[in-house]
Amino acid sequence: MLDDTGLSAEQIEAGEALCHRRWGFVKGVVDIKFLPVADRAEIAFAGRSNVGKSSLINALLRQGGLARTSNTPGRTQELNVFAPVAGEQAPEVYLFDLPGYGFAKAPKEKVDTWTSLVKDYLRGRPTLKRVFLLIDSRHGIKPVDREIMEMLDISAVSYQVVLTKIDKIKVPQVEALLAATSEAIKKHPAAYPAVIAVSSLKGTGLAELRGTLARVLEIS
Repeated sequence: MLDDTGLSAEQIEAGEALCHRRWGFVKGVVDIKFLPVADRAEIAFAGRSNVGKSSLINALLRQGGLARTSNTPGRTQELNVFAPVAGEQAPEVYLFDLPGYGFAKAPKEKVDTWTSLVKDYLRGRPTLKRVFLLIDSRHGIKPVDREIMEMLDISAVSYQVVLTKIDKIKVPQVEALLAATSEAIKKHPAAYPAVIAVSSLKGTGLAELRGTLARVLEIS
């Protein structure tokens, strides 16, 4: 039976089980040639600098401190790779925390380098199942986000918009933003039509996102 998110009870349960496992840091990648062997499904979290990627990953996996967080835009400067710790029936999957694109408090040369790294990864990873594109709910989709969306469209990489920090805006604004974002992504062929609104602080939307991970990874 499906709920109003389009997820079944089994997918919600599988997502909770997946994210309840202990996850560990695999490696940080500063050059595309150092990526792990593409031998399993991958999901990636991308977005502008300071959009809340690392905070969301920590909240999603219930492991505070797993992904390094900072209030300074540009703290994550490499592709950080995580995976469930090996154990009985542990699913084989990589989760990528990508450096933020756009404004960052770092030298332009460094920002350009890691932005190129993000784009190279997003364009050419055959085992990448879905990119969760994080958009700050206080600002909505910006031109730099559209640039990434168009690149993913051209590369035929499936992506899904996740609105972050919804605890920072009023409930009526959330509903309006969800509607506006859903309308905006209709123009993008690689965009998955469902938009997820989350708050890492309050836990809002995390069950839906976990269930979505299970569905994408075909875990039951």
